[in-house]
Amino acid sequence: MAYLIKGAHVVDPQVGLDDVRDVLVEDKVISQVAEFIEATEGVEVIDGAGKYLVPGLVDMHVHFRDPGFEYKETIATGSRAAAHGGFTDVATMPNTDPVTDTGAEIRYQIDTARRAGLVHVRPMGALTRGEQGESLAEIGDMVMEGASAFSDDGHGVQSAGMMKTCMAYVSQFDRVVCAHCEVESLSKNGVINSGRAATRLGMFGWPPLAEEMEIWRDIELCRSTGCALHICHISTAKGLEMVKAAKAEGLPVTCEVTPHHLFLCDEDIDETYNTNLKMNPPLRKASDAEALRAGILDGSIDCVVTDHAPHAKHEKDCEWEIAFFGTIGLETSLPLMLTNLVLPGKMTWSRLVEVMAVNPRNLLRCAPVKVEAGSQADLTLIDPAKEIDVTEGYFVGKSKNSAFLGCHLTGCATDVLMAGKRTLANCEVQ
Repeated sequence: MAYLIKGAHVVDPQVGLDDVRDVLVEDKVISQVAEFIEATEGVEVIDGAGKYLVPGLVDMHVHFRDPGFEYKETIATGSRAAAHGGFTDVATMPNTDPVTDTGAEIRYQIDTARRAGLVHVRPMGALTRGEQGESLAEIGDMVMEGASAFSDDGHGVQSAGMMKTCMAYVSQFDRVVCAHCEVESLSKNGVINSGRAATRLGMFGWPPLAEEMEIWRDIELCRSTGCALHICHISTAKGLEMVKAAKAEGLPVTCEVTPHHLFLCDEDIDETYNTNLKMNPPLRKASDAEALRAGILDGSIDCVVTDHAPHAKHEKDCEWEIAFFGTIGLETSLPLMLTNLVLPGKMTWSRLVEVMAVNPRNLLRCAPVKVEAGSQADLTLIDPAKEIDVTEGYFVGKSKNSAFLGCHLTGCATDVLMAGKRTLANCEVQ
Protein backbone atom coordinates (compact mmCIF):
# COMPACT_ATOMS: atom_id res chain seq x y z
CA MET A 1 0.00 0.00 0.00
CA ALA A 2 1.25 3.49 -0.85
CA TYR A 3 0.42 6.51 1.28
CA LEU A 4 0.74 10.24 0.64
CA ILE A 5 0.76 12.36 3.78
CA LYS A 6 -0.30 15.82 2.64
CA GLY A 7 0.53 19.13 4.26
CA ALA A 8 1.92 17.97 7.59
CA HIS A 9 4.42 20.03 9.55
CA VAL A 10 7.45 17.74 9.42
CA VAL A 11 9.92 17.93 12.31
CA ASP A 12 13.16 15.96 12.10
CA PRO A 13 16.29 17.52 13.61
CA GLN A 14 18.41 14.77 12.03
CA VAL A 15 17.88 16.31 8.58
CA GLY A 16 17.30 19.89 9.68
CA LEU A 17 13.64 19.80 8.72
CA ASP A 18 10.99 21.89 10.51
CA ASP A 19 8.46 22.91 7.86
CA VAL A 20 5.34 21.84 5.99
CA ARG A 21 5.94 19.01 3.52
CA ASP A 22 4.22 16.24 1.61
CA VAL A 23 5.63 12.76 2.26
CA LEU A 24 5.14 9.78 -0.06
CA VAL A 25 5.51 6.25 1.32
CA GLU A 26 5.88 3.26 -1.01
CA ASP A 27 7.02 -0.32 -0.35
CA LYS A 28 7.92 0.18 3.33
CA VAL A 29 10.13 3.22 2.67
CA ILE A 30 9.81 6.96 2.22
CA SER A 31 10.16 7.54 -1.51
CA GLN A 32 9.78 11.31 -1.64
CA VAL A 33 9.65 14.38 0.61
CA ALA A 34 8.73 17.64 -1.11
CA GLU A 35 6.75 20.85 -0.76
CA PHE A 36 4.16 19.41 -3.14
CA ILE A 37 3.57 15.86 -4.37
CA GLU A 38 0.75 15.07 -6.78
CA ALA A 39 -1.69 12.42 -5.60
CA THR A 40 -1.83 9.58 -8.14
CA GLU A 41 -4.15 6.63 -8.63
CA GLY A 42 -3.65 3.83 -6.13
CA VAL A 43 -2.14 6.08 -3.44
CA GLU A 44 -4.13 6.62 -0.24
CA VAL A 45 -3.99 10.24 0.91
CA ILE A 46 -3.65 11.01 4.63
CA ASP A 47 -4.57 14.59 5.50
CA GLY A 48 -1.78 16.06 7.59
CA ALA A 49 -3.03 19.65 7.68
CA GLY A 50 -2.58 21.12 11.15
CA LYS A 51 -0.67 18.06 12.31
CA TYR A 52 2.98 17.25 12.97
CA LEU A 53 4.81 14.38 11.29
CA VAL A 54 7.86 12.97 13.08
CA PRO A 55 10.06 9.86 12.98
CA GLY A 56 8.24 6.97 14.67
CA LEU A 57 8.28 7.23 18.46
CA VAL A 58 10.37 4.74 20.46
CA ASP A 59 9.83 3.61 24.06
CA MET A 60 12.94 1.82 25.26
CA HIS A 61 11.49 0.63 28.57
CA VAL A 62 8.26 -1.39 28.63
CA HIS A 63 6.99 -4.55 30.30
CA PHE A 64 4.78 -6.71 28.08
CA ARG A 65 4.67 -9.60 30.63
CA ASP A 66 4.89 -12.22 27.89
CA PRO A 67 5.77 -15.02 28.49
CA GLY A 68 4.58 -15.95 31.94
CA PHE A 69 2.20 -13.18 33.01
CA GLU A 70 -0.14 -12.96 30.05
CA TYR A 71 -3.09 -12.19 32.33
CA LYS A 72 -1.57 -8.71 32.75
CA GLU A 73 -0.48 -8.05 29.16
CA THR A 74 0.69 -9.94 26.09
CA ILE A 75 2.98 -8.94 23.27
CA ALA A 76 -0.12 -8.56 21.09
CA THR A 77 -2.10 -6.40 23.54
CA GLY A 78 0.98 -4.40 24.50
CA SER A 79 1.64 -3.77 20.82
CA ARG A 80 -1.89 -2.41 20.47
CA ALA A 81 -1.31 -0.03 23.35
CA ALA A 82 2.00 1.07 21.83
CA ALA A 83 0.48 1.78 18.42
CA HIS A 84 -2.41 3.64 20.08
CA GLY A 85 0.14 5.80 21.88
CA GLY A 86 1.98 6.66 18.65
CA PHE A 87 4.93 4.28 18.93
CA THR A 88 6.59 2.28 16.18
CA ASP A 89 9.25 0.65 18.40
CA VAL A 90 9.41 -0.62 21.96
CA ALA A 91 12.12 -2.37 23.97
CA THR A 92 10.74 -5.01 26.32
CA MET A 93 12.31 -5.73 29.69
CA PRO A 94 13.49 -9.28 30.52
CA ASN A 95 11.72 -9.91 33.84
CA THR A 96 9.32 -12.39 32.28
CA ASP A 97 8.76 -16.04 33.26
CA PRO A 98 11.00 -17.61 32.20
CA VAL A 99 13.38 -14.68 32.41
CA THR A 100 14.63 -13.57 29.00
CA ASP A 101 18.20 -14.78 29.51
CA THR A 102 18.85 -16.90 26.39
CA GLY A 103 18.52 -16.40 22.67
CA ALA A 104 15.39 -18.58 22.55
CA GLU A 105 13.41 -16.09 24.64
CA ILE A 106 14.65 -13.18 22.50
CA ARG A 107 13.56 -15.00 19.35
CA TYR A 108 10.15 -15.84 20.86
CA GLN A 109 9.38 -12.18 21.51
CA ILE A 110 10.55 -11.00 18.09
CA ASP A 111 8.58 -13.69 16.26
CA THR A 112 5.45 -13.10 18.34
CA ALA A 113 5.64 -9.35 17.70
CA ARG A 114 5.99 -9.91 13.96
CA ARG A 115 2.81 -11.96 13.98
CA ALA A 116 1.01 -9.14 15.80
CA GLY A 117 2.36 -6.76 13.16
CA LEU A 118 1.82 -3.49 15.01
CA VAL A 119 5.21 -2.35 16.36
CA HIS A 120 8.85 -3.38 16.19
CA VAL A 121 9.54 -5.17 19.48
CA ARG A 122 13.23 -5.05 20.41
CA PRO A 123 13.72 -7.27 23.46
CA MET A 124 16.32 -6.60 26.12
CA GLY A 125 18.15 -9.57 27.56
CA ALA A 126 18.92 -10.19 31.20
CA LEU A 127 22.42 -9.55 32.47
CA THR A 128 22.41 -12.54 34.80
CA ARG A 129 20.79 -15.98 34.70
CA GLY A 130 17.25 -15.72 36.00
CA GLU A 131 18.05 -12.15 37.06
CA GLN A 132 19.52 -13.71 40.19
CA GLY A 133 22.69 -11.63 40.07
CA GLU A 134 24.95 -14.66 40.43
CA SER A 135 26.18 -15.73 36.97
CA LEU A 136 26.25 -14.30 33.46
CA ALA A 137 23.29 -14.85 31.19
CA GLU A 138 23.82 -16.03 27.59
CA ILE A 139 24.84 -12.58 26.38
CA GLY A 140 26.40 -13.60 23.06
CA ASP A 141 23.54 -15.93 22.19
CA MET A 142 21.02 -13.16 22.82
CA VAL A 143 22.97 -10.65 20.72
CA MET A 144 22.91 -13.10 17.80
CA GLU A 145 19.12 -13.44 18.12
CA GLY A 146 18.55 -9.67 18.20
CA ALA A 147 18.81 -8.43 21.81
CA SER A 148 18.79 -4.64 21.79
CA ALA A 149 20.43 -4.07 25.20
CA PHE A 150 20.87 -5.77 28.57
CA SER A 151 19.36 -5.20 32.00
CA ASP A 152 18.28 -6.95 35.19
CA ASP A 153 15.44 -4.45 35.44
CA GLY A 154 13.09 -4.92 38.35
CA HIS A 155 15.72 -5.03 41.06
CA GLY A 156 19.17 -4.61 39.54
CA VAL A 157 22.45 -6.40 40.10
CA GLN A 158 23.28 -6.12 43.80
CA SER A 159 26.89 -7.34 43.66
CA ALA A 160 29.37 -4.75 42.39
CA GLY A 161 31.72 -7.54 41.31
CA MET A 162 28.99 -9.26 39.31
CA MET A 163 27.94 -5.97 37.72
CA LYS A 164 31.54 -5.29 36.69
CA THR A 165 31.74 -8.72 35.07
CA CYS A 166 28.47 -8.08 33.22
CA MET A 167 29.60 -4.69 31.95
CA ALA A 168 33.01 -5.95 30.86
CA TYR A 169 31.34 -8.75 28.90
CA VAL A 170 28.58 -6.66 27.32
CA SER A 171 31.12 -4.05 26.21
CA GLN A 172 32.44 -6.57 23.65
CA PHE A 173 29.14 -6.56 21.74
CA ASP A 174 28.42 -2.85 21.19
CA ARG A 175 25.40 -2.96 23.46
CA VAL A 176 24.30 -0.78 26.36
CA VAL A 177 23.84 -1.94 29.95
CA CYS A 178 20.59 -0.47 31.31
CA ALA A 179 20.88 -0.23 35.07
CA HIS A 180 17.96 -0.39 37.48
CA CYS A 181 19.70 1.39 40.36
CA GLU A 182 18.48 0.23 43.74
CA VAL A 183 20.44 -0.89 46.78
CA GLU A 184 17.91 -3.32 48.17
CA SER A 185 19.31 -3.28 51.69
CA LEU A 186 18.39 0.41 51.80
CA SER A 187 15.04 0.22 49.99
CA LYS A 188 13.85 -2.89 51.87
CA ASN A 189 10.21 -2.59 53.01
CA GLY A 190 9.93 0.87 51.45
CA VAL A 191 6.68 1.56 49.61
CA ILE A 192 6.84 5.36 49.21
CA ASN A 193 9.56 8.02 49.06
CA SER A 194 11.06 8.81 52.45
CA GLY A 195 9.84 12.21 53.55
CA ARG A 196 6.79 14.15 54.67
CA ALA A 197 4.31 12.11 52.63
CA ALA A 198 5.56 8.83 54.13
CA THR A 199 5.30 10.26 57.64
CA ARG A 200 1.87 11.77 56.98
CA LEU A 201 0.50 8.51 55.58
CA GLY A 202 2.27 6.23 58.07
CA MET A 203 4.17 4.12 55.55
CA PHE A 204 7.72 2.78 55.33
CA GLY A 205 9.96 5.17 53.41
CA TRP A 206 12.23 4.40 50.44
CA PRO A 207 15.23 6.75 50.63
CA PRO A 208 16.64 8.41 47.50
CA LEU A 209 20.04 7.17 48.69
CA ALA A 210 19.05 3.64 47.65
CA GLU A 211 19.01 4.82 44.05
CA GLU A 212 21.83 7.34 44.20
CA MET A 213 24.42 4.98 45.73
CA GLU A 214 23.97 2.52 42.88
CA ILE A 215 24.09 5.27 40.25
CA TRP A 216 27.45 6.30 41.70
CA ARG A 217 28.64 2.67 41.78
CA ASP A 218 27.66 1.95 38.19
CA ILE A 219 29.24 5.15 36.89
CA GLU A 220 32.47 4.05 38.53
CA LEU A 221 32.13 0.63 36.88
CA CYS A 222 31.53 2.35 33.56
CA ARG A 223 34.77 4.24 34.06
CA SER A 224 36.54 0.97 34.86
CA THR A 225 35.14 -1.16 32.02
CA GLY A 226 34.38 1.36 29.29
CA CYS A 227 30.94 -0.19 28.86
CA ALA A 228 28.13 2.12 27.77
CA LEU A 229 25.84 2.68 30.77
CA HIS A 230 22.22 3.81 30.70
CA ILE A 231 20.50 4.73 33.96
CA CYS A 232 16.89 3.54 33.96
CA HIS A 233 13.97 5.68 35.22
CA ILE A 234 16.06 8.26 37.06
CA SER A 235 14.04 9.91 39.82
CA THR A 236 16.23 12.18 41.96
CA ALA A 237 17.96 15.51 41.42
CA LYS A 238 21.18 14.22 42.98
CA GLY A 239 21.21 11.18 40.72
CA LEU A 240 20.87 13.45 37.70
CA GLU A 241 23.77 15.60 38.90
CA MET A 242 25.98 12.50 38.98
CA VAL A 243 24.96 11.63 35.42
CA LYS A 244 25.70 15.19 34.28
CA ALA A 245 29.14 15.03 35.86
CA ALA A 246 29.87 11.71 34.16
CA LYS A 247 28.83 13.13 30.81
CA ALA A 248 31.02 16.19 31.34
CA GLU A 249 33.91 13.82 31.97
CA GLY A 250 33.25 12.14 28.63
CA LEU A 251 32.03 8.81 30.00
CA PRO A 252 29.48 6.86 27.90
CA VAL A 253 26.67 7.45 30.39
CA THR A 254 23.06 8.25 29.50
CA CYS A 255 19.75 8.25 31.35
CA GLU A 256 16.00 8.20 30.91
CA VAL A 257 12.98 9.59 32.75
CA THR A 258 9.31 8.63 32.91
CA PRO A 259 6.34 11.01 32.60
CA HIS A 260 5.19 10.06 36.10
CA HIS A 261 8.50 11.17 37.59
CA LEU A 262 8.35 14.37 35.54
CA PHE A 263 4.80 15.40 36.33
CA LEU A 264 3.92 13.80 39.67
CA CYS A 265 5.50 13.81 43.15
CA ASP A 266 5.00 12.09 46.49
CA GLU A 267 2.67 14.88 47.69
CA ASP A 268 0.17 13.69 45.06
CA ILE A 269 -0.33 10.57 47.20
CA ASP A 270 -3.11 11.32 49.66
CA GLU A 271 -5.41 9.63 52.13
CA THR A 272 -7.23 7.81 49.31
CA TYR A 273 -4.11 5.63 48.93
CA ASN A 274 -4.43 5.45 45.15
CA THR A 275 -2.19 2.46 44.41
CA ASN A 276 -1.76 3.52 40.79
CA LEU A 277 0.72 6.02 42.26
CA LYS A 278 2.83 3.23 43.76
CA MET A 279 5.83 2.60 41.52
CA ASN A 280 9.50 1.64 41.53
CA PRO A 281 11.36 3.93 41.97
CA PRO A 282 8.75 5.81 43.98
CA LEU A 283 7.48 9.28 43.21
CA ARG A 284 9.99 11.68 44.74
CA LYS A 285 9.77 15.26 46.02
CA ALA A 286 8.40 18.11 43.94
CA SER A 287 11.92 19.57 43.79
CA ASP A 288 13.18 16.33 42.22
CA ALA A 289 10.45 16.46 39.56
CA GLU A 290 11.36 20.08 38.86
CA ALA A 291 15.04 19.14 38.41
CA LEU A 292 14.09 16.29 36.07
CA ARG A 293 11.97 18.63 33.95
CA ALA A 294 14.93 20.97 33.69
CA GLY A 295 17.12 18.01 32.73
CA ILE A 296 14.87 16.89 29.89
CA LEU A 297 14.86 20.44 28.52
CA ASP A 298 18.59 21.15 28.78
CA GLY A 299 19.76 17.83 27.30
CA SER A 300 21.00 16.21 30.51
CA ILE A 301 18.35 13.48 30.20
CA ASP A 302 18.49 11.55 26.94
CA CYS A 303 15.13 9.77 26.66
CA VAL A 304 11.54 9.77 27.82
CA VAL A 305 10.30 6.24 28.56
CA THR A 306 7.13 4.92 30.14
CA ASP A 307 8.26 1.92 32.22
CA HIS A 308 4.84 0.61 31.08
CA ALA A 309 3.96 -1.81 33.91
CA PRO A 310 0.54 -3.43 33.46
CA HIS A 311 -1.11 -5.22 36.38
CA ALA A 312 -4.41 -7.01 36.88
CA LYS A 313 -7.13 -5.21 38.81
CA HIS A 314 -6.76 -7.41 41.91
CA GLU A 315 -3.04 -6.57 42.09
CA LYS A 316 -3.80 -2.87 42.47
CA ASP A 317 -7.23 -2.86 44.13
CA CYS A 318 -5.88 -3.72 47.58
CA GLU A 319 -3.95 -2.24 50.50
CA TRP A 320 -1.04 0.01 49.51
CA GLU A 321 1.57 -2.13 51.26
CA ILE A 322 0.77 -5.25 49.23
CA ALA A 323 -0.18 -3.61 45.92
CA PHE A 324 2.18 -4.25 43.02
CA PHE A 325 4.54 -1.50 41.90
CA GLY A 326 3.98 0.20 38.55
CA THR A 327 1.76 2.18 36.20
CA ILE A 328 0.90 1.78 32.53
CA GLY A 329 2.07 4.61 30.31
CA LEU A 330 2.28 3.93 26.58
CA GLU A 331 -0.98 5.68 25.73
CA THR A 332 -0.46 8.79 27.88
CA SER A 333 3.26 9.49 27.39
CA LEU A 334 3.00 11.65 24.26
CA PRO A 335 -0.14 13.51 25.41
CA LEU A 336 1.53 14.30 28.75
CA MET A 337 4.66 15.64 27.07
CA LEU A 338 2.58 17.76 24.70
CA THR A 339 0.23 19.09 27.38
CA ASN A 340 2.88 19.92 29.97
CA LEU A 341 5.94 20.90 27.96
CA VAL A 342 5.51 21.31 24.20
CA LEU A 343 2.23 23.18 23.87
CA PRO A 344 3.06 25.66 26.67
CA GLY A 345 6.26 26.49 24.75
CA LYS A 346 8.71 25.05 27.29
CA MET A 347 9.99 22.31 24.94
CA THR A 348 10.52 22.54 21.19
CA TRP A 349 9.12 19.95 18.82
CA SER A 350 12.68 19.14 17.77
CA ARG A 351 13.66 18.36 21.35
CA LEU A 352 10.57 16.17 21.72
CA VAL A 353 11.67 14.20 18.64
CA GLU A 354 15.16 13.81 20.07
CA VAL A 355 14.03 12.33 23.39
CA MET A 356 11.16 10.21 22.07
CA ALA A 357 12.53 9.00 18.71
CA VAL A 358 16.15 9.79 17.86
CA ASN A 359 18.05 9.11 21.09
CA PRO A 360 16.25 5.86 22.01
CA ARG A 361 17.03 4.40 18.57
CA ASN A 362 20.68 5.29 18.97
CA LEU A 363 20.87 3.67 22.40
CA LEU A 364 19.15 0.50 21.17
CA ARG A 365 21.61 0.35 18.25
CA CYS A 366 18.78 0.56 15.72
CA ALA A 367 19.20 1.99 12.25
CA PRO A 368 18.25 5.68 12.17
CA VAL A 369 14.80 6.59 10.89
CA LYS A 370 14.66 9.96 9.15
CA VAL A 371 12.00 11.84 7.24
CA GLU A 372 13.91 11.65 3.98
CA ALA A 373 13.81 9.58 0.81
CA GLY A 374 15.18 6.06 1.30
CA SER A 375 14.50 5.82 5.02
CA GLN A 376 12.26 3.10 6.44
CA ALA A 377 8.73 4.46 6.78
CA ASP A 378 8.33 4.42 10.56
CA LEU A 379 6.33 7.62 11.10
CA THR A 380 4.05 9.18 13.70
CA LEU A 381 1.43 11.81 12.82
CA ILE A 382 0.35 13.98 15.75
CA ASP A 383 -2.68 16.21 16.21
CA PRO A 384 -1.63 18.86 18.76
CA ALA A 385 -5.20 20.06 19.26
CA LYS A 386 -7.06 16.79 19.90
CA GLU A 387 -8.32 16.56 23.48
CA ILE A 388 -8.27 13.37 25.56
CA ASP A 389 -10.03 12.37 28.74
CA VAL A 390 -7.99 9.65 30.41
CA THR A 391 -10.54 7.04 31.44
CA GLU A 392 -10.31 3.26 31.62
CA GLY A 393 -12.16 3.13 28.31
CA TYR A 394 -9.38 5.11 26.62
CA PHE A 395 -6.88 2.26 27.04
CA VAL A 396 -6.72 -0.57 24.51
CA GLY A 397 -4.25 -2.80 26.39
CA LYS A 398 -5.24 -5.42 28.97
CA SER A 399 -4.58 -3.38 32.10
CA LYS A 400 -5.94 0.00 33.21
CA ASN A 401 -3.63 0.88 36.12
CA SER A 402 -2.74 4.41 35.02
CA ALA A 403 -1.42 7.04 37.41
CA PHE A 404 -3.12 9.65 35.22
CA LEU A 405 -6.72 8.40 35.26
CA GLY A 406 -9.04 11.41 35.37
CA CYS A 407 -6.66 13.77 33.58
CA HIS A 408 -7.70 15.93 30.64
CA LEU A 409 -4.86 16.14 28.11
CA THR A 410 -4.29 17.86 24.78
CA GLY A 411 -2.49 16.36 21.78
CA CYS A 412 -2.02 12.76 20.66
CA ALA A 413 -0.97 10.54 17.78
CA THR A 414 -3.67 10.05 15.16
CA ASP A 415 -1.81 7.90 12.63
CA VAL A 416 1.21 5.60 12.68
CA LEU A 417 3.08 3.93 9.83
CA MET A 418 5.28 0.99 10.85
CA ALA A 419 7.54 -0.13 7.99
CA GLY A 420 4.99 1.42 5.65
CA LYS A 421 2.02 -0.37 7.26
CA ARG A 422 -0.68 1.85 8.72
CA THR A 423 -1.08 0.54 12.27
CA LEU A 424 -3.01 3.54 13.60
CA ALA A 425 -5.58 5.36 11.49
CA ASN A 426 -7.56 8.30 12.85
CA CYS A 427 -6.75 7.20 16.41
CA GLU A 428 -7.96 3.64 15.81
CA VAL A 429 -5.56 0.68 15.96
CA GLN A 430 -5.71 -1.31 12.74
